[in-house]
Amino acid sequence: MRKQIAAANWKMNLSYQEAETLLDEILEADIRLEFHQMAIFAVPFPYLIMSRSEVEDEMNYEVAAQNCHHKKSGAYTGEVSVDMLHSIGVNYCIVGHSERREYNAETNAMLADKVNLCLEKAITPIFCCGEPLEIREAGTQNNFVAQQLKESLFHLSAVEIKNIIIAYEPIWAIGTGKTASTAQAQEIHHYLRSVIAGKYGADIANEIPILYGGSVKAGNAKELFASPDVDGGLVGGASLIADDFIEIIKALK
Repeated sequence: MRKQIAAANWKMNLSYQEAETLLDEILEADIRLEFHQMAIFAVPFPYLIMSRSEVEDEMNYEVAAQNCHHKKSGAYTGEVSVDMLHSIGVNYCIVGHSERREYNAETNAMLADKVNLCLEKAITPIFCCGEPLEIREAGTQNNFVAQQLKESLFHLSAVEIKNIIIAYEPIWAIGTGKTASTAQAQEIHHYLRSVIAGKYGADIANEIPILYGGSVKAGNAKELFASPDVDGGLVGGASLIADDFIEIIKALK
């Protein structure tokens, strides 16, 4: 069975003390994850070392960075490199979240560079793709997300692509309270898998987790995750509430 993943994206939220308390509350729920299940906490950079320490003795709990720079090193004040993440034991990194695409002008080519740097250091990219409202309304979302995959991931070898986690995020549903219907989520997840299969074959496509990331909540997670091509969620606001994220983890297949 493919990995089933509940990934928390805390974004730019919580003080250090609040972050520590939230992690403690979630871990104290003592959820025993199955071998194919994972919980990942994508925390702000200042909290990475603390969070790694919190989860290091927990089975299938991991920590992710929310971003990395697309250059290996250099005069990039305020940026964080993949080598830095690797040096503190971070094994996962979100790449290409829609907010960074929009607010930081990240291009598909830039994200391909980030993916390459992550894989060089055995850091698993959680690669985000998804369409804005105008693309969805025009009915061209399939072509839009396929282009994101092709320009940022399809230079990878068959071996490398298996080390990617994909997160589909309908941008019109992020932080809006709107959620793609279960049928819509399954439809585009299935399409994304078919695009990967067209390049790398069905066997490889069926190994790659595809997460849904658009207003996942405790109340809708179980239904969303039950879809055959939805392998968990990349969770924003609900991941900041311990009881809600605990229920989301429990909703994994």
